[in-house]
Amino acid sequence: MKPPNRARVVVVGGGNGGIALASRLNRKGESDVVIVEPRSEHFYRPLLSYVGAGLATLGDARREQSKVMPEGSTWVRDVVTRVHPELSTVTLGSGATIGYDQLVLAAGSRPDWDFIPGSAEAVLSENASTNYLFDLAPKTWRLVDAATSGTAVFTMPDTTCPCAGAAQKILYMACDLWRSRGVLDDMRVVLTVPEDTIFGVPVVDDELQRAIDDYGIELRTRTRVRSVDSGTSAITIESDGATEEISYDFLHLTPPHIAPDWVVDCGLSAEGARGFVDVDPGTLRHRQYENVWALGDIAATPGSSSGGALRKQTPVVAQNVLSALRGRPATARYSGYTVSPFTLSRRTLVLAEFTADGTPKPSSKVFDPRKERRSTFLFDRWGLPWIYWHRILRGK
Repeated sequence: MKPPNRARVVVVGGGNGGIALASRLNRKGESDVVIVEPRSEHFYRPLLSYVGAGLATLGDARREQSKVMPEGSTWVRDVVTRVHPELSTVTLGSGATIGYDQLVLAAGSRPDWDFIPGSAEAVLSENASTNYLFDLAPKTWRLVDAATSGTAVFTMPDTTCPCAGAAQKILYMACDLWRSRGVLDDMRVVLTVPEDTIFGVPVVDDELQRAIDDYGIELRTRTRVRSVDSGTSAITIESDGATEEISYDFLHLTPPHIAPDWVVDCGLSAEGARGFVDVDPGTLRHRQYENVWALGDIAATPGSSSGGALRKQTPVVAQNVLSALRGRPATARYSGYTVSPFTLSRRTLVLAEFTADGTPKPSSKVFDPRKERRSTFLFDRWGLPWIYWHRILRGK
């Protein structure tokens, strides 16, 4: 399809945030919405942890992009190569240019393989993987399923990463499997985390520490991954200024992430923000360009990005964009809420809900989701995917 010359709203990115936002705008009566998205397939990313644990398939997490695009918006299947905020235009890979009244950036983030030397080569090697790439999650399961002894290393990055809790979900589900097969005692399992505690939210840390102790996991706090050598199957870590090399038989690497290159090139990011869009953390409006907004992984907001955070950000941006189109002040504000689900076994889960400063913010008044439960596992594995495909992407 030939892209239009101009639209009242241009949304860059057809993932969770972009589609949900466009659907909300359509439902509120705004029909002149363009979504720029190059991919032919759409993934529900949270299911990749379950794919890596053998509890879901890629088919469960995948849909044709055309089937999830809102009917009230125009899909331009192309990539954005440049934003010209001073001109209110975006340039596409095809060379076409689209003007906009309001621009919403929802293009997510990408793994920064250069941050950890050797990491890109490692995850493509025979005994390492990551659930942060769609096509590698099934490989994670093959490696977990085949492990019977040796050293397994799981890492958390020391900088930005989408839904950082997912880095630990595969750890606990793998340990539960290995214990059920009677091989956990023959394995050394190592978890590296950059902070002083396992995750940084006190009540959740208590639950996670109980799982760490129960499985006999070797926890390395204040630890950063400095490099990976896939040739020798060794990872170099640093803690309190001292470096150490650990040989591994299985490595699950969580790569740090960075914003798309064009964000930095266009002057939309803040200094030291790794390219992420410089927005007001409440309104999610760009601090310099009033007709530019961002949500999800691409936005430089405090706290951890997640699907739960997006569910709170999307109605805020939708309301503020509509207000801006009508010449009204942007009054809707994002609270900073986010959520990290931790599967502590292949049957149970802890739901960590908190604000940017780590203050617990549980959504249920009936039960405490921060405690390990079977019901929250079932909701995360089966309930949320249904809600995602049938409600969230439809702007409900």
